[in-house]
Amino acid sequence: MTSILTNIAAMAALQTLRSVGSDLENAQKRVSTGLRVGTASDNAAYWSIATTMRSDNGALSAVQDALGLGAAKVDTAYAAMESVVDVVTEIKNKLVAASEAGVDKAKIQEEITQLQSQLKSIASSASFSGENWLQADIGGRTHATTGEIYAGEPLMKQVIGSFLRDANGNVSVQPIPIKLDENTVLFDLSGGDAGLLDANMIKGYRQVQDSSGADRYARVNTSAMVDTTAVYKEIGGNIWIKGDTLGNFTEGSSGAYLSKVGGAFIDVSYSTAAKEYQISTAALLATNASITLTNGVSVSELDITKLDDYRKTGGTKNLGMGDGTNVTDSQLMDALISFVDQQLEGLISSTSKLGSISMRIDMQENFVSKLTDSIDSGIGRLVDADMNEESTRLKALQTQQQLGIQALSIANTNSENILSLFRQ
Repeated sequence: MTSILTNIAAMAALQTLRSVGSDLENAQKRVSTGLRVGTASDNAAYWSIATTMRSDNGALSAVQDALGLGAAKVDTAYAAMESVVDVVTEIKNKLVAASEAGVDKAKIQEEITQLQSQLKSIASSASFSGENWLQADIGGRTHATTGEIYAGEPLMKQVIGSFLRDANGNVSVQPIPIKLDENTVLFDLSGGDAGLLDANMIKGYRQVQDSSGADRYARVNTSAMVDTTAVYKEIGGNIWIKGDTLGNFTEGSSGAYLSKVGGAFIDVSYSTAAKEYQISTAALLATNASITLTNGVSVSELDITKLDDYRKTGGTKNLGMGDGTNVTDSQLMDALISFVDQQLEGLISSTSKLGSISMRIDMQENFVSKLTDSIDSGIGRLVDADMNEESTRLKALQTQQQLGIQALSIANTNSENILSLFRQ
């Protein structure tokens, strides 16, 4: 049926043209924005995921900046610690050189004094962004049972490590903790001398290991240091056996043995069961006893021109190695070298920790960078438009639009053709 009131063909063509126009508008929007899902109305689920991940990526960018700041702080401390290790090693070398007979200790002390000043200069200048991890107020105090100096108020520093989102959607920032205490700080600004370089030498005791391998302190045998009524013979393994002046030595479990630690003798006994020499239990410092420290004999303060003060009985700088008049310069120098070497081991350990933290930060920076790229890639897979596909679709839709217009034009001309039926 042909009607001039209802043009079904035109309506169909118009509906098709509207649909094509809508699809064409979407295709043009994708081509212009590069996004397949640009708003929540395009795909609510994908848009929500992409928006959340973009937010997390922004947080990761902030973490990268924080890691960079933390890395700079750690690298500053690490570089300073490396220099400190070199300087303390040089001080140790100077002490070894000063142990040689006939050496002018005053000349060598001038060099040591300059090195000690350099230590203070390095520690005070190792600052970044207002923070100095090598000198701090850690409230050095004496432990009530062991007598050791420790950080009464250790400081906790941290650098941002990572940004986390768990399966429940909870977010958190994970820090890398750094503890400043007697094992890491060089100078204790509280005046408690708990730093590695201002800690004083223990008086009359040496750090040893007991039969179970635990670190303990053993009392120096001051009688052996100045004994003129006996003969001491080294039998290997830094073990000395005591005999009479006639050269008679009693061996086995009933013998008298010593071990030389830091220029001083420590009592040792022979264990028949273990068949080995062990630090005598009588020499070990009791748990509830307190050790004492010398005054002003630290790595940053020791002075080899004051050996007389170090052996002076009753003096504040006395090292507790026996009757001062009979303690030799060689024994005192060995004690100082041993002490500096002990502190050097602590410095190396602390430097190693900083190096490990620096390595961890570098690894985390690389990981965060890769993670950011992965998230960007994942977001792209969800919402980015395939430009090859969209350009092809756009061309097809433009063609369909032209054909729709042509079809609508044809449908509209059908009504005009009806007039020809009424012409005479």
